[in-house]
Amino acid sequence: MLKAIKVLFCCFFLSYFFFSFFSLMNRKQLVIGLFCLLFLEELPLLNMTQVVSVDIRVKEVLGDIVLVKLGKEKILFNDHWYCKCISVTTPSGDSFEFPCYRWIDKEQEVVLRDGKDRLPQDDNMKEYRRMELDSRQLLYRWKEWRPGFPMSLDANSNTELPLDIRFEAAKSVDFSLNYITAIKNLGLNKFLQLSSWKDIADFEKIFVKIKNSESEYVMQNWNKDYFFGYQFLNGSNPVMISKCMNLPDKFAVTQEMVEGSLDRGLTLQEELKAGNIYIADYAIMEGVQANATDPDTKQYLAAPFCLLYKNSQNEILPIAIQLSRQTTVGVGNTVFLPSDNQYDWMLAKMWVKYADFNVHQLVTHLLRTHLISEVFAIAMYRQLAAVHPVFKLLIPHVRFTIAINTAAREKLICKSGLFEKANGTGGIGIVEVIQKAMKTLTYKSLCFPEAMKARGVNKKEDLPNYYYRDDGMMVWEAVKSFVSDVVKIYYSSDETVQKDEEIQAFVQDVCFSGLKNSPKECEFPNSLKTREQLVEYLTVVIFTASAQHAAVNFGQYDWFSWIPNSPCTMRKPPPTQKGQVDMKYIMESLPDRRRSSWHLGAVWALSQYQDEELFLGVYPDKHFTEQSVIEATKTFRKKLFEVTNIIKSRNEKLKLPYWYLSPDRIPNSVAI
Repeated sequence: MLKAIKVLFCCFFLSYFFFSFFSLMNRKQLVIGLFCLLFLEELPLLNMTQVVSVDIRVKEVLGDIVLVKLGKEKILFNDHWYCKCISVTTPSGDSFEFPCYRWIDKEQEVVLRDGKDRLPQDDNMKEYRRMELDSRQLLYRWKEWRPGFPMSLDANSNTELPLDIRFEAAKSVDFSLNYITAIKNLGLNKFLQLSSWKDIADFEKIFVKIKNSESEYVMQNWNKDYFFGYQFLNGSNPVMISKCMNLPDKFAVTQEMVEGSLDRGLTLQEELKAGNIYIADYAIMEGVQANATDPDTKQYLAAPFCLLYKNSQNEILPIAIQLSRQTTVGVGNTVFLPSDNQYDWMLAKMWVKYADFNVHQLVTHLLRTHLISEVFAIAMYRQLAAVHPVFKLLIPHVRFTIAINTAAREKLICKSGLFEKANGTGGIGIVEVIQKAMKTLTYKSLCFPEAMKARGVNKKEDLPNYYYRDDGMMVWEAVKSFVSDVVKIYYSSDETVQKDEEIQAFVQDVCFSGLKNSPKECEFPNSLKTREQLVEYLTVVIFTASAQHAAVNFGQYDWFSWIPNSPCTMRKPPPTQKGQVDMKYIMESLPDRRRSSWHLGAVWALSQYQDEELFLGVYPDKHFTEQSVIEATKTFRKKLFEVTNIIKSRNEKLKLPYWYLSPDRIPNSVAI
């Protein structure tokens, strides 16, 4: 027997409701239909975040309720309602939740199941499940935006996206507006001209309004070798450093060149064998075409090697830099050294940081967090029903991801987009770098512990003070533990995973559709056979969208705003000989005033959190209603709180705190 139905709306417009009910009853089941008709002439304007609760009471005995249908009739203009949930209370006081958390648009009808989670093999209402997925697959269609890119959603703008995945405010994804606002707020308008700066100190003119302790520290220490090396560990792109056991064939460095930099009295080969030599190799930049969209300014790219040495004080120092990759030793393969004159060494380090900036923007950040998270999101919407526990687990971690990527394709990385205004890889370079990076994008490279091990940087005793690694491991383990708790609740055995046709379809859609792989060459799983494999896969999805994105996104303003530390373009070719560089050449190489201003505005805008950001473990939408999952979520938040305190305690002892992987600063999803 039904006593009351409460419908909770968060909507743009609400005043007068007319409800009509119908029911389809048999002995055991009842479907309730709620059809809401708005009368335009009585609509007052309400704040879009206002929550309105509507109570409906019925006197009839309705029986067991298994479905609720909620619909809205068409009116004179396209208004939208957002329904959070429907609660049903019986005369005995029992309450049943029908989660919605969806927008209702036009004449759309939404069918809601109760809050109980169901695997497809255990669901006795498979026809509704199939109808839901069929509908979603029509709505969430794959599209190839550029050849060689991961597949994206078939939408050209935010207005073409399904309502449930749009940003609530268009200004949130208006890159042009955000950048112009940033330039105005930072007082950069007067520098939007093409002339070069005269001296390094001139860059302080666009640094006037920056009161950020991290970026000021960078400004003061950027040219020191120890700080240059430190950024490979804890800067915005902390994924390039690898242990070097054998020197690359095209790297012309010799023992005689570096012996003055080795402080243990060992030879280069002995230091290699001891594990004290590291390398940052930017091979992916070889042959990439530089930005040629501005006929007034020639721009250049390079693919450097940078050899790094862990000295006896555990500092990471650059000891050799080569900017080209000729097959034979000669003028083109000049190796720059700390013992060279100050301008040669300064410019060589700038070229390394320039290559690092481009790889960060296009590979570490764009491809390996934004684009791969969109693939996971689309496959989730296409293959997992709303009552699937994995859908409920993942949906907070795909929030706004498709929207931000759609906006980026529309305004940021498109032809003549904002990325071209400042960056040396604008134009065809974007496509070339992503196409190359796709060849090394593997599933295991997204598994944080595996990625650390593959680069030989997983041991603290070998490489201390690598806070990205240390904090990342703590967050990875917390996420993995939470995912494991949830998986154990719903999957009693490995066989249960194997029989879950929606999970299998999900991973297949990622592998074959989203990443366009053939069955023989897919570097991602195309099936999951054990609970352990499922836990790892879901941990990858959540960690990539939350922690990994936070680690490489929110420090951009800190590390990239001081232009000499991370140039966005270079306007002179890389030097091929020593002794021919002076400060005039360096300043003519670095970004001009206009590009510097656009660059600074960009990294400021990209480093900002979204309004009302939701951080890791904060799930205000109650998709899960079962107590066991609620308890697992509480345990997760407790572990994240412990990690936050460990990081906070460590940071109090550091001159330059590392906070990008502190859970209280990690958003749930890729949303900026």
